[in-house]
Amino acid sequence: MRILLVEDSLSLCEVLKTVLQKEKYEVQIANDGESGLELAMSDIFDLIILDVMMPKKNGFDVLKTLRKNRVMTPVIILTALTQEYNKVKGLDMGADDYLPKPFSTAELLARIRALLRRKTDATPDNIITYGNVCLNLSTYQLYNQNQQKSVKLSQKEFDIIRYFFERPRHVAEKELIIHKVWGLENDFESNSLEVFVSFLRKKLAYIDADFAINSVRGVGYQLGSKKQD
Repeated sequence: MRILLVEDSLSLCEVLKTVLQKEKYEVQIANDGESGLELAMSDIFDLIILDVMMPKKNGFDVLKTLRKNRVMTPVIILTALTQEYNKVKGLDMGADDYLPKPFSTAELLARIRALLRRKTDATPDNIITYGNVCLNLSTYQLYNQNQQKSVKLSQKEFDIIRYFFERPRHVAEKELIIHKVWGLENDFESNSLEVFVSFLRKKLAYIDADFAINSVRGVGYQLGSKKQD
């Protein structure tokens, strides 16, 4: 699970990064609102922890821009602004939770777990569907809901096809897929990604999917009707 921490306090960032990494989360840090927004707009994170009072752009403005652009990544707001007005404002703008400073790391971790569970449980029976194909989030199986054909996916195949299914109308840039699946700090190459996409195409063909993973020249991939690349 990848978490974006947008917080201008360097000392707090170091503490939270250490705590989160011990829980096996991958953490990316931004120390101002503008850089935080730029990272968050990539839509590669599973959760965002967002401070309100920051230089360049405050957390409320960051949140407003994210939701306006339909980036629906769960957001926990951290702030010393404890007045009810500020809490209501954040929640009304699309925040999923609100944690006033100071707070315990144990409570933060509990709220993170709750939000990530909520995100997973949002789909009935942990199933995502596109076209005539279903993806089981628990068993890593991809199957044709009409013909009872199924295939088992590897971890990376699962991560890639889930990325596509959760953004069915978007053109998925190769760089963003790599960042989402392999992490921000890696030397994974796009031609290796093409190998995994080729595996997925063959598995979709085997279960008679009524759609394909189409290449978008110079950009990446998009789910759509079957056609020649």
